[in-house]
Amino acid sequence: MTIETLTPDAMSVVSAGETPRGFVDWQRVLQRVLGKMPAVYDSFTTPRIATAMQQARGQAEDVDVRVPTRSGPHELKIRPVLGPAGDVHAIRLWIGPATARVPESRSAVGAIWDLNTQTLQQPSGMTQLTGISAEEYVPRMSIAGLFHRMSAFDRHAEVLDLLYDPKPGDKLQFEATVPNATGRAGRWRITIRARDDHRTRGAWWLIEDVSSDDSPVSWAALERIGLREAHRRAGTHLAVVQLEHTSISHWLTDPAPWVRWDYLFRPIDVFHPDDRARLAELNDRLRAGETASVTVRALNYVGGYTPTSLLLYPYPGYSSRQLAIAQLLRVADDVPVLEPHRHTLDTPLSGPIGYDDQLRHWLAGYMKRSSA
Repeated sequence: MTIETLTPDAMSVVSAGETPRGFVDWQRVLQRVLGKMPAVYDSFTTPRIATAMQQARGQAEDVDVRVPTRSGPHELKIRPVLGPAGDVHAIRLWIGPATARVPESRSAVGAIWDLNTQTLQQPSGMTQLTGISAEEYVPRMSIAGLFHRMSAFDRHAEVLDLLYDPKPGDKLQFEATVPNATGRAGRWRITIRARDDHRTRGAWWLIEDVSSDDSPVSWAALERIGLREAHRRAGTHLAVVQLEHTSISHWLTDPAPWVRWDYLFRPIDVFHPDDRARLAELNDRLRAGETASVTVRALNYVGGYTPTSLLLYPYPGYSSRQLAIAQLLRVADDVPVLEPHRHTLDTPLSGPIGYDDQLRHWLAGYMKRSSA
């Protein structure tokens, strides 16, 4: 079983074998498991296992406990799942006969959503998950970048609600399909707990790779495919914009090809620094249910800025009311857009603003997938 340790005051079972468990009390699950193993029930007491779990969590190291039983020696194996700062985001627990073959654990990593920088901090172990190659790995990714990797996913609003307004006790678990350039799509199980303490203002994540050849392939609804294709043919570009932090949180259509929004060190750099305050000031009008329009300078793929008109609508159903739906229109026609045969950044940037090598790799693969 996998037990999340995403906050200091909570531990719960999030998966048992292949089955998601969604924050079930770990002691109850463990008692049920031990109840099915009468020979080891007296040897592996809950307090003894809890001590071993705390050791694995506190020292971020493997723990192996061998115990004799009436049916032969048994073993308790605990393996920590680490996050980007070396903290333990979960522990994996296995109990069985010492002679049994321990099943190979699926890849899993911890990640941290930092609200101040609006980035998901990721360890290098992300490359062990299906859908993330070593060439594409970056230590920090925007939430829009993560959403863009998912297909047939429709819980963006729930995720954004938790991430942008973290409250103690808020938690979420979901699964998402992640396309894989080498073949069949993979699947991630993501568990999140909100945090607002001295360590993190945002949320801690646990990402488990639950890909399987037997997993059903998830497809987007026909309605969504039809709407996306209609927008593509009409040349319409819609995004969810976080007004308080002035960044793009999610693309509802294909991304605007003249806007560099991905692989940035800071997601707010998508808009010119002098335009961010004007964008944030529109929040009150949208909160009142009005629409608003503003022209800003959006970062482009050749290192400059393209004047871009944003027509903003209130985002329905969002509790914190900091999100808006934005239609993006390119004001200047003389600025090159990202065309399929242009995979490089032709003009040197005035300073480092993003992960350019990873961007080139991603764009090259994206163009190939789009052509197919």
